[in-house]
Amino acid sequence: MKVLKIKFVDFWGDFNPEFNFIIKALKKHYKVVLTDSPDYLFFSTFGYAHLKYNCIKIMFVGENIVPDFNLCDYAMGFDFLNFGDRYLRLPLFVVCDNFKNLPLEKDFTPDRILNRKFCSVVVSNAKWSNPIRERFFRLLSEYKQVDSGGKLWNNVGGPIHDKLKFISGYKFNIAFENSSVLGYTTEKILDAMVADTLPIYWGNPWIGKDFNELSFVNVREYSSLEKVVERIVELDSNDNLYLKMMKEPWINNSEILNWENRLSDFFYHIFEKPLESARYLVDDGMQKLYKQNLKILAFANEKLKISRFISAYKKLKDTI
Repeated sequence: MKVLKIKFVDFWGDFNPEFNFIIKALKKHYKVVLTDSPDYLFFSTFGYAHLKYNCIKIMFVGENIVPDFNLCDYAMGFDFLNFGDRYLRLPLFVVCDNFKNLPLEKDFTPDRILNRKFCSVVVSNAKWSNPIRERFFRLLSEYKQVDSGGKLWNNVGGPIHDKLKFISGYKFNIAFENSSVLGYTTEKILDAMVADTLPIYWGNPWIGKDFNELSFVNVREYSSLEKVVERIVELDSNDNLYLKMMKEPWINNSEILNWENRLSDFFYHIFEKPLESARYLVDDGMQKLYKQNLKILAFANEKLKISRFISAYKKLKDTI
């Protein structure tokens, strides 16, 4: 069995380098060794440590960022790109634990899904999100109270601990992305679907390439947020209309169900090549200058942050 020397950097805070969807896929065919001297580096968008490595680099994008092929040999992300064997479309929602629980055939009793509270939302941070989410939350709340279970706008007595359990108690769920980018679909709409609540979705303009637009309220189909509210009021007031929408299948692209096999094929084309043949990045010309400039900017900023932290700590210490 071929040995792969790999390392993970710049992933999100609770990412486990020893247990994740990448490791799981690799271990089916290879012996994986985690090391600080890797032949293959997996990195994401939460830092710049990847700039320090000179090896084959594979980027996973879980945010609304287009992969930068000047910095990576290969990439996986949301975007609908064609770039030979260098790119695989692997949207974040397919690697979420809930994706395997998404029902292909719906099985529910009308009484159970009709006799629920009105609408939920779970949001904890508005710093990086489009303000349309808050505008819609306020607007829909004028019709009926929307129960907010996150840290933001909380009106249920504090942040909830089990999102799926919470939102499953409601007929509707506000499932807005942080931003609207082609192909960018996260776990937000997926969570609502797994919880058997009707998503009110805003975000990916191409959401219909993966999910059945008859199965949720797509805010982009309406001329204004007021029109969306009118539609929600109509669905809330008419049980037959609501049930008709809830009976629609969630998925209209069965290809996304085969993501594990496609990931294995993607990795095969990388790791079965001789090491040097798998490399696409070069250290010449403008690509070299581009990477050097990024290093200067990234690590100068890193030093500045450390300096500011030390300064703030000293000030805090003096007040204690």
